[in-house]
Amino acid sequence: MQHTMTLQPKPFERIRKGQKTIEMRLYDSKRRQIQPGDTILFTCTASPYDTLTVQVQSLHIFPDFAALYAALPLTACGYTEEELPTASPDDMTQYYTPTQQKQCGVVGIRIVLMKSSCSDRPAQNAISC
Repeated sequence: MQHTMTLQPKPFERIRKGQKTIEMRLYDSKRRQIQPGDTILFTCTASPYDTLTVQVQSLHIFPDFAALYAALPLTACGYTEEELPTASPDDMTQYYTPTQQKQCGVVGIRIVLMKSSCSDRPAQNAISC
């Protein structure tokens, strides 16, 4: 099954470069449908024709981001070595409230990049990156 999600430019580029191999999300009804072997088509929020296709390797489910941050390697979650001293589960509250985390839980989706495409134009006029 293929799923679709959007990503901010910074994590999008880190997945493209192979620096981010775990995507962190709320474990809501949409993410509960994801299974290992499925694919996810990520679209960059800054460019709707810039996409990544990844394959889901595994799911790591936690009650909140504090538990996820304690258990998973943060460099795989998209932080650089330089960012590790200031990395905090609170970073995720810009996306998901503590109430949402408590209600749904959170998930670390381990992924591997399969395909990357970028273009300023719609797919029928796309150019190779």
